[in-house]
Amino acid sequence: VTVTIPEGYTVDQIFTLLEEKGVASVEDLQDMAANHDYAFSFLQDIPLGDPNRLEGYLFPDTYDFYMGEDARYVINKMLVNFDSRVNDDIRAQIEETGYSIREILTIASMIEKETDGTDRANIASVIYNRLNNPSGGTQGYLQIDATLAYINGGKVPTEADKSIDSPYNTYLYKGLPAGPISNPGLESIKAAMNPNSTSYYYYALGDDGVHHFFKTLREQQNFIATQELYNK
Repeated sequence: VTVTIPEGYTVDQIFTLLEEKGVASVEDLQDMAANHDYAFSFLQDIPLGDPNRLEGYLFPDTYDFYMGEDARYVINKMLVNFDSRVNDDIRAQIEETGYSIREILTIASMIEKETDGTDRANIASVIYNRLNNPSGGTQGYLQIDATLAYINGGKVPTEADKSIDSPYNTYLYKGLPAGPISNPGLESIKAAMNPNSTSYYYYALGDDGVHHFFKTLREQQNFIATQELYNK
């Protein structure tokens, strides 16, 4: 059976899709994700015990599996693909950024969930501007709505969600969330390594379906006030 895993799917979404396609059960996949010690250097420092330990590393792509496949083999196949796509050249570039592979994946996973498909490098610039300038803009808080969706079960975030006590809540805690919030594709990984150089701290989706970027909160709020999307 051929299975296409979309960019930005979470571990939970991937396992649900694989079960729907008859590849392996969610239960078996979760067990193998949580408890099998896969022999990859990029997983060495991530403790066993939680299936979400593999968030970010299950490379989105089109795969061929047998129905009723061994869950360990299924996961290993996706990890092998990640290992070959995020190759030595990319890892050397990651090292030059001063961030770890896991940190770059965490940034890339937020980009993947937030992008309209054309603006990855600009979203990356907003994330880095917020990270690197704790005295400006959002005071060091990333305030990425996709991190709220990650902890509320994938629902549209609400104001109440901003107070959920979770290390993934970028409204409550400064800096990066505890780890990746999705499995990003190569374009988002590259954007996380090579952000645009901007003065943007804010963005908002417009009625035209694309993100618009702003230097100040006032500019963003003025824009939002003109958009039907926010004023229905």
